[in-house]
Amino acid sequence: MSGGVLLVGGSGFLGTYVARRLAARGVQVLVPTRRRERAKHLILLPTVEVVEADIHDKATLASLCAGKDAVVNLVGVLKGGNGQPYGPGFARAHVELPAQIGQAVRAARVPHLVHVSALKASADAPSGYLRSKAVGEAALLVTFPEATIFRPSVIFGQGDSFLSMFADLLKLTPVVPLAASDALFQPVWVGNVADAIVEAVLRPEAAGKTWSLCGPRTYTLRQLVEYVGAVTRRHRLVIGLPPALSWLQAIALEMVGGPMTRDNLLSMKVPSVCDTGCELPFGLEPVALETVAPTYLH
Repeated sequence: MSGGVLLVGGSGFLGTYVARRLAARGVQVLVPTRRRERAKHLILLPTVEVVEADIHDKATLASLCAGKDAVVNLVGVLKGGNGQPYGPGFARAHVELPAQIGQAVRAARVPHLVHVSALKASADAPSGYLRSKAVGEAALLVTFPEATIFRPSVIFGQGDSFLSMFADLLKLTPVVPLAASDALFQPVWVGNVADAIVEAVLRPEAAGKTWSLCGPRTYTLRQLVEYVGAVTRRHRLVIGLPPALSWLQAIALEMVGGPMTRDNLLSMKVPSVCDTGCELPFGLEPVALETVAPTYLH
């Protein structure tokens, strides 16, 4: 791949794993970021170049795409504000940016585009997050229908903001009042997701396909919090909140910039599980949460 890969959102949690795997394959990777300091952990990778750039600027995005063999879009936000059909943050990151990326990739004649969406993204989903992810997919596919789409469930692994968040929470309180405690998740290891993305970049036959990505087991949110407690030896009483109190908790946490918003709560109304079980593409073997989580939660 003489032109290399443009990795949009490459300085984040998932992007770090993708960049490392591409570098291990000898692929040239360009990672744009607003502040170079955010991506300093990638600078030492031998084939990775980090540049300060505004990916929302159309001219800048066009310049970044020029001459590339593939573009990968990993940008996603969990807090995008409220509104109909979605808040302004979701509109900018999940809808406007993918549309611009699709147009830039087509104009630059880049042969391949990989886009990471979200499991159960749908225009009629209960949350702005899931609605905006669906609209963003559609906007991208209008100009680049050959794109490869991945829809992962919640992603775990070292550096995540999911299980690690629960581990931090359990340090602070002997009792955990938990909203949406029965919400269902099928967490997928970040290494599996990164491997799928890299294979899609390197395999022409991946073009135009969409895959859902899940791990081998389904859990309730309560089970996940209790598991983190067991692994970290911080056994806490978990109290599932009824819907009204869950909503009030989400409002309170949203007001103080906490780990949950009302939109997050609405997203959890939809089970984040794969309809076909756990079938990863390219023959990848799904890694169980119990295999990886203890290595970093301790």
